[in-house]
Amino acid sequence: MCESNAYIITSGKEQNIIEGVALMEIKGSLIRLVSLFGEERVIEARVKSLSLVDHKIILEPIS
Repeated sequence: MCESNAYIITSGKEQNIIEGVALMEIKGSLIRLVSLFGEERVIEARVKSLSLVDHKIILEPIS
């Protein structure tokens, strides 16, 4: 499977916010993440990095 886990940088550390991300939509400063199981998170952040090999989406909050 090719789903990724999404993390947000908090106090300099990666914190897992949702696993098995199958869909990511970006609308302005909002990022909508939906997992294979229908779990949904909408967060105000920006994409810091995306590793397709490691299946990781790294986000950083917008201050």
